[in-house]
Amino acid sequence: MSTMIETKELRFTYPADEGGQPVYALRGVDLEIEKGSFVVVLGHNGSGKSTLAKTFNAVLLPAGGKVYVEGMDTLDESLLLAIRQRVGMVFQNPDNQIVANVVEEDVAFAPENLGVPTEEIRRKVDGALAAVGMSEFVTHAPHLLSGGQKQRIAIAGVIAMEPDCIVLDEATAMLDPIGRQEVLSTVHRLNREKGITVVLITHHMNEAEEADRVIVMDDGKVVMDGPPREVFTRVDDLRAIGLTTPDTVDLLDRLRKDGWDVPLDALTVDECAAAIAKAVAGN
Repeated sequence: MSTMIETKELRFTYPADEGGQPVYALRGVDLEIEKGSFVVVLGHNGSGKSTLAKTFNAVLLPAGGKVYVEGMDTLDESLLLAIRQRVGMVFQNPDNQIVANVVEEDVAFAPENLGVPTEEIRRKVDGALAAVGMSEFVTHAPHLLSGGQKQRIAIAGVIAMEPDCIVLDEATAMLDPIGRQEVLSTVHRLNREKGITVVLITHHMNEAEEADRVIVMDDGKVVMDGPPREVFTRVDDLRAIGLTTPDTVDLLDRLRKDGWDVPLDALTVDECAAAIAKAVAGN
C-alpha cells in the first residue's frame, strides 16, 4: 500500500508561559500511515496525540523534522490548500465546526468556498449526507440535533471536500455512548466502503478494538505501535503510562492473575465470553 501521511523526526514545542519553560509536545516522531488504513492513536492527556493530529493537515507546523501528506511537505505554503483538501479534520466539539443554520448549507460551506460549481455542490452535499446516514435531516437546524448527529454532520462537511483521509481529534470525547457508536459506525463504514484513510485520536480504549493499527503515545513519543491484539496484551506497560485497557482485556487480565487459563487477546465481547466459557469448562 502507498503512504498517506509520513512524519520524519517530527518535533513540536509550545511557547513558554511568562517565566516558564517551553512545552515539548512531540519529540522526534517517525510514522508512516498507509492509505486506506484505520489507525487509532491513544495516549493520556498531554501525551502529544492531539498535537500530532493537528500536524497532519498543517493546523500546526513542525518545529523540527517533517510531515508529508501524499509526499507534499506541510511546510510548503503553496501546497496548503491541496494538503487540506486531502486531509480533513473533525474536532472534539461539533458546535465549533457547524457554521450554518440549515444542515445542507453547513455541509455545502467548504465546497462553496473552494469555488465548486453549484450543481456539483448539490451532488457533494447529497453524497456526504448519505455517507453519514443523515440524508433525512437535510433541511433541519443543526442546533436541534443530538451530539452524535451534530458530529456526523461535521463529518459530512469534511466528506463533501472528498478527502483521502479523515483525522478525528477526540471527536467522540463529548458524546454519550450512543453518539460515540453513531460516529464510530460512520467512520468505519467510510473506511470500509470508500477506502478513506481514518486516523482516530481517542482516550476510549474500546474504540480501538476494530482498528488495523494502534499507536500509543507518551511524553511526545511513540511508545507502542501494532495491531490491537498485540498492543493490548501489554497490560502492565499500558498501565505504567497511565492508560487502561479495553474492558474485555481488563477482565481477562484479572482472571489470569487469579489463576485462570485465559488468553489476553480475546478483544471482542463474544471472544472474551468464549474464552471464559472454555476456561470454566476446562476446570
